[in-house]
Amino acid sequence: MFHTQLEAAKKGFVTDEMKVVARKEGIPEERLRDLVAAGQVVIPCNRNHASIDPEGIGKALRTKINVNLGTSRDVTDYDSEMEKVNWAIQLGAESIMDLSTHGDTRIFRRKLTGECKAIVGTVPVYDSVIHHKKDLAELTAEDFLDTIRLHAEDGVDFVTLHCGITRQTIDQIRKHKRRLNIVSRGGSLLFAWMSMTGKENPFYEYFDDILEICRLHDVTISLGDACRPGCLADATDVCQIEELVRLGELTKRAREKGVQVIVEGPGHVPLNQIQANMELEDSLCGGAPFYVLGPLVTDIAPGYDHITAAIGGAVAGMHGASFLCYVTPAEHLALPNADDVKEGIMAFKIAAHAADIARDIPGALNRDDAMADARKVLDWERQYACAIDPERARSIRESRAPEEDHGETCSMCGKFCAVRSMNKALNSEYIDIL
Repeated sequence: MFHTQLEAAKKGFVTDEMKVVARKEGIPEERLRDLVAAGQVVIPCNRNHASIDPEGIGKALRTKINVNLGTSRDVTDYDSEMEKVNWAIQLGAESIMDLSTHGDTRIFRRKLTGECKAIVGTVPVYDSVIHHKKDLAELTAEDFLDTIRLHAEDGVDFVTLHCGITRQTIDQIRKHKRRLNIVSRGGSLLFAWMSMTGKENPFYEYFDDILEICRLHDVTISLGDACRPGCLADATDVCQIEELVRLGELTKRAREKGVQVIVEGPGHVPLNQIQANMELEDSLCGGAPFYVLGPLVTDIAPGYDHITAAIGGAVAGMHGASFLCYVTPAEHLALPNADDVKEGIMAFKIAAHAADIARDIPGALNRDDAMADARKVLDWERQYACAIDPERARSIRESRAPEEDHGETCSMCGKFCAVRSMNKALNSEYIDIL
């Protein structure tokens, strides 16, 4: 008998979920099973999430993207958030993370796991204050664990737990002066809780109890990076790396208990440090799937951080990150609206696809080859069909249509079009330009 995908794989079983993922990825079922058994692929799939369409996460598979949504004190509209969820899935997001911090969070969470076919993740530390109706310093270790249990029972597929920040981290943060301190919301809450109570991080101290909760429902643990850098100046510092070492130790403990694990990573990282960060995680955490926020490669682009993050995400994916958390134009500024969500998803779908090509994922180039074939013969309908956003491609061309006598080209080149000229030249045709 087994409770989790990891336990099944270790015993040599191919689950129904593995069959679905293997078919999507175009790899043999036995190969996928072995990757799951090694902890190099996870299939977040809570047995209580009946509506899920399983996906696999790991560097041997297509790069997946996560979309953060949820209510806040300033915006509490469950219907609006569900519209964003449905929109995100329609645009190609494989995972939805509920970061709600206000209202009856269980309503939205249960609605997600009841209707959403994508992977669903949460950060229970946020909900601990809301669910127990206690201020931070009044919460007990059992309160935190109760919240994890509640999320698991509600069908959440993975939970971000900042297990690697400890009382030792408090001393490190005070000793090694960071330019921007801790920017992880969950990490800052636990830092504050430990500072006020004098107690150890309950997610670290009671990690074995958490593993039992997660194993029972097959909840994947996403080991949160509380000390991720929030600016380039803090990238790859002692606080970040020390936490990563601890996450590597916790990854081993989780696998021994049959619990699937993802490891979360930076953050804000200069381009020239991204590869080293990816390789270090791979080494310290035994090839566990790496889940990165961006990384953002510059700090000076508010309003355009979906671009700075997608640049970093593509490079991170090329070097092994398998799960990219999207960033929207509203990052650092506001709660994203529907337009922001689309901009963020498109940027990260492009980044993920670019990473898949670089990693030589089977079939990754097929769509690009089809686009090249369509462009060669100036077949606009086929080009739209190959596009990552067909609607936008069509609207741009049709809003700036070329003159009637060179309608086969675009309005930038007209009859100077290189493709048109080459086609005619190779067919020994007269090439008219005027």
